[in-house]
Amino acid sequence: MSSRPARAVRRALTAIIPVTALLALTACGTDATPAAADVSQAPASDSPGLAAARAAVAKYSERPARIPVTEPVGKKIPEGKKIDFILCGVQSCKDLADFFTAAAEELGWTVNQIATQGTPESVQAAYEQALRDKPDAVVASGFPRAVYAKQLARLKAAGIPVIQSNADDVVGDGISLLKNGPKDVGIQGEMIASWVVSDSGAKADTVYFDLPAYTILKPVKDGFAAKYQQWCEGCALDSVDVPITAVGKDMPDRVVSYLRSHPKVTHVVFSLGLLNVGVPAALKTAGITGKHLVVNVGDAQSYQYIQGGLTDGAMALNSHETAWLQADALARHFTGQSMDVDQKAVLPNMLVTKDNLPSADGDFPLVEDYQAQFKALWGLS
Repeated sequence: MSSRPARAVRRALTAIIPVTALLALTACGTDATPAAADVSQAPASDSPGLAAARAAVAKYSERPARIPVTEPVGKKIPEGKKIDFILCGVQSCKDLADFFTAAAEELGWTVNQIATQGTPESVQAAYEQALRDKPDAVVASGFPRAVYAKQLARLKAAGIPVIQSNADDVVGDGISLLKNGPKDVGIQGEMIASWVVSDSGAKADTVYFDLPAYTILKPVKDGFAAKYQQWCEGCALDSVDVPITAVGKDMPDRVVSYLRSHPKVTHVVFSLGLLNVGVPAALKTAGITGKHLVVNVGDAQSYQYIQGGLTDGAMALNSHETAWLQADALARHFTGQSMDVDQKAVLPNMLVTKDNLPSADGDFPLVEDYQAQFKALWGLS
């Protein structure tokens, strides 16, 4: 743990740690910490940083209305394509695969979802299965090429495109498309920082709980620290690295222990919504009140917490839009076109609080009618 006020941790672990523990997560807790203070009632301030943070909150809280691709495919998309989708071992990847499968069904394709336990060995085995399957394309999420480099080289030699998302990697040398890569996710940290600074009136004392096992989260953490320190001059910031084995086990106890020893902390940030599971109930049981919780990459549990006042906010990820954009890229590839239009597309994100929460019934799309918009590009409407 770093000293206070702390600098953001600058190193990222490159090893992929088993994530089997994440599969056992269940909803915990039913009681709320006190609701976030009304930003409009915060002490008046002439701080340029606070003004900038409030402007950012207003911008990021708007629900996107359009998908990021507007150019029609323009050709008949062939049916009968077979796609292997390699899972990463956590629910968010399964959700992404299901959304992709829905898009593929619209195009007359079939998808084979290949499960992994999130270990390097299981991921490599999944890619070996894909090589045996000889699909028309492989889709995956969560792991850099270092984990499956040998298999990627063989897929490239076989002319099978591999498209990735939410991975610490770059396009090229076998990877035909990468969305939510290192250059894309820094804005997520900025979004969370804007809320913390605004909510506190630029008077926050913040702790950031991070999962360094997922190296794609490092740009998020760096983006948060940069904007937080820019907008909230003199505000304390500490960073706590959490091992993957704590998720679904003793994570709530870790948060309680930290806050007991740092009672001045006002805001708690989690680099993934999974880290917050069970925390609100644990804080209530421990008699810890007045803390404001916000998460990166919200999920169904996060949105239920927000609706119930258990958590204050979340960065809502573009999983639906990502999955259908991946299908759009393959549609262009299968019609002899470049995927550049999809690679260059900027996917939407959204800052969610109780005031603008679209739904608490599951992982909602950011663009409400995204399916109709994509199908129009595919000539299906």
